[in-house]
Amino acid sequence: MDTARIAALLEPFLESSLSADQLDQISTYIDLLLRWNARINLTAIRHPEEIVTRHFGESFFLARHLFPAAAQLSNPSHPERSQAKREASGSAKSKGPDPSTAPRVLDIGSGAGFPAIPLKLWAPRIHLTLVESNHKKAVFLREVSRALTLTNINVISDRAEVLAARSDFPRTETVTLRAVEHFAAIIPQTVTFLAPRATLALLIGAAQIPYLMTLTALKWQPPIPVPQSNTRMLSIGVRE
Repeated sequence: MDTARIAALLEPFLESSLSADQLDQISTYIDLLLRWNARINLTAIRHPEEIVTRHFGESFFLARHLFPAAAQLSNPSHPERSQAKREASGSAKSKGPDPSTAPRVLDIGSGAGFPAIPLKLWAPRIHLTLVESNHKKAVFLREVSRALTLTNINVISDRAEVLAARSDFPRTETVTLRAVEHFAAIIPQTVTFLAPRATLALLIGAAQIPYLMTLTALKWQPPIPVPQSNTRMLSIGVRE
């Protein structure tokens, strides 16, 4: 898909433009998604432009609210990015964020990779774990990660409730969730993955917002309407 068209379609969801590299990665991702979708059911949306707005747009909208500073560093002409490159000169080339210091993000029920992989494209420094119980979808997620040369990323093919019951499973600073099924059951389980003062970011329907207060003890920010949608909301809560 033409990268200029991708950039135009994403404009309503972003405050600053994506880099040429990011747009190329999105184009590659769309090609893979369409090819794999002919064999396994990754998304009911088939038209490339609608994939951009419905999947990528919503995901990048979440990303810019979770990691607003990443927008500055994603643009290679931005002075802060140039400064970061100068500071890195003379040292060994980085193979990706240091797992011991990178922000940890856990995406539950990743499916075709939204919002997790666009979040990784937006903020490459994060340490990203995707949880997807469907084996074929997990294979697709690994293939996308390889094709986009993403580092510091892990795909786990297991059920969220199984991982939540494990006392040795690491708790994380940020958990994301989209297209929530079995809402009343999965939200309390999702909270168990949160470290103290960690963030839970949900892309859900407006009708589900009133139930959040009854399902969790998180401190919820006012919900944010997703552009170009009358029903989709971004809701962000913090574990105190």
